[in-house]
Amino acid sequence: MLRPWQISLGARIDPARDTPIYMQIIHALIRDIETGRLASGTYLPSSRELAAALEVNRKTVVLAYEDLIAQGWLSTEGTRGTVVSRSLPTPPTPTAVAEAMAEDTHYRFAPPPERPLALPGGGGIKLDEGAPDGRLFPADQLARAYRSAVQRASRTNRMQYRDPRGSPRLCEQIAEMLRSQRGLNFTGANICITRGSQNGLFLALQVLIQPGDAVIVEELTYEPAVAAIQALGGKVIPVRLDEGGIDVVEMEAACRRHAVRAVFLTPHHQFPTTVALRPERRLQVLEVARQFGVAIIEDDYDHEFHFQSQPLLPMAGYAPGQVIYLGSMSKLLLPALRIGYLAAPEPVIEAIAHRVSLTDGMGNTITEDTCADLIASGEVRRHARKAWRAYAERREHFAELLRRELAGHAEFTMPDGGLAFWVRFDGDLDSIESRAREAGLRFASHRSFMARDTAQKGLRLGFASLDEDEAERAVAALAKAAR
Repeated sequence: MLRPWQISLGARIDPARDTPIYMQIIHALIRDIETGRLASGTYLPSSRELAAALEVNRKTVVLAYEDLIAQGWLSTEGTRGTVVSRSLPTPPTPTAVAEAMAEDTHYRFAPPPERPLALPGGGGIKLDEGAPDGRLFPADQLARAYRSAVQRASRTNRMQYRDPRGSPRLCEQIAEMLRSQRGLNFTGANICITRGSQNGLFLALQVLIQPGDAVIVEELTYEPAVAAIQALGGKVIPVRLDEGGIDVVEMEAACRRHAVRAVFLTPHHQFPTTVALRPERRLQVLEVARQFGVAIIEDDYDHEFHFQSQPLLPMAGYAPGQVIYLGSMSKLLLPALRIGYLAAPEPVIEAIAHRVSLTDGMGNTITEDTCADLIASGEVRRHARKAWRAYAERREHFAELLRRELAGHAEFTMPDGGLAFWVRFDGDLDSIESRAREAGLRFASHRSFMARDTAQKGLRLGFASLDEDEAERAVAALAKAAR
C-alpha cells in the first residue's frame, strides 16, 4: 500500500521530556491532522515502520494508534492499515490556516507601517535611486579575498563571537581611508561597522532620540530616514530646501519651537536633489547645532563619485564632536556585502555598540575581513577608479538621453556628482508615473521623497547601474509616459 505521507514527527518526539512518548506521538499526529498536513483518508505508516523511524518501541506506537482510534482521529481498514478517519471534516487549506492564524493572534504587536516594503525583482527596467553596477566588480577577486579571509580566520580562531563594533581590521582600514581621503581624523576606536548605511542610521537615531523628540530633515529627503524616526517615536520636522541646501533660518526657528535632538543631512550630494551644501551654509548649520545642542547625522553615501571638481570635505571634519558620520562600502564595492559604518566620538560608538549587541552582536567577521583585505590591497581604490570612469561615461550618456527624449517635458541640472539625476516634469507627475509603470518601468514614487506636501516634485533617476541599452530603453519609456 502506497503511503505518501512523509514521517516528520522525530523533531517533536523528545524522550527527555516529562510527557510520555506515546502521548507525544498522539499530540504530534493530532497537530498534523488539525493543520491539514494529514488529510482525511490518508494512510499512516504501520506501527513497525513508525517505531523504526522514531527509534521507539513498537508497543509505544501501537498504544498511540489505539488511543487515537478510540478518540475518532484514526480508523482501521483491516489489512489495508491505519488511516486518518474519513468522517473528519475537510481540513483548511494552508492559506486559510495562515489567514486564521493572523486573525487569531493572542498578543499585541506593532502593525507594519503603511509604507510598502522595497522588494527586489519584478519585470521591466528598474530606474533605481543611484545604485552602483554590481556587474563591474570582478567576482574572481572577491572570491579570492573571501577565501583568504576564511583561511586566516580559521588559523587565528576568529570564527567566534566578536566585538559588536565590528572587525578591528576593517575598523582600522576604514579609519585610515577616512584620514587619507576625506580629511577625517578618526582612529579605529571611532568606528562601528553596521549592516549597511541604513542600519547605521537607525542605530544612530536609537542613541540620540526618545519618543517625542524631534528630528529635522529637509523637505525632500531619504524616506527610510523619515520612517526610522517615526518607528522610534520621534517627530519629523521638515525644513525648506533651496539650491544652496537646507534653509538655516528655518532650521534655527524649528530648534526654538521643538525639542530637536538631531538633524539628518546628506550634504555632499543632497538626497534626492543632488545639490551640495555649500561651505558657508555648512558652517551656519554647525553653529545652530552647537547653539541648541543638536547632533548632526551626516550621511555621506557616495563621496567617491564626484565628476566636476574636488569633493567638499565632510562636515565631520569641521566639527567631529557635533557630527555622527555615516558611510557605506556599498557604492564602492557591492550593495550585497551589506557593510556600512559609523564614525563618531568614542563614547557615542560605545553606546551604539551596546545597541548592536542586542540585535547583531555576531556581525559578519568573514565579510568584514574580506572588505578589509580589499581595502589594504588597493583593490578598492583600483575598482573605484575603474567604476568612476564607467559612471562618468554613463552620466554623460544619460544626460544626453534626457535632453533628447524629454525636451519640452522635463528639466534637470547636470549634477556635479553622485549616481543619479533629479528630474522635474511638466504636467501631472502622478499620471506620468502611472503610465511609466504600465510601460514596464520600476522606480521610487516622487511622493516617497517628500517630507511635506509643499515640497518640490520630481523623480530621482539613477544612471550608474544601467548599461547604454538599458538606459536608452528606460528613458524612451519614461519620455513616452511624459508625452
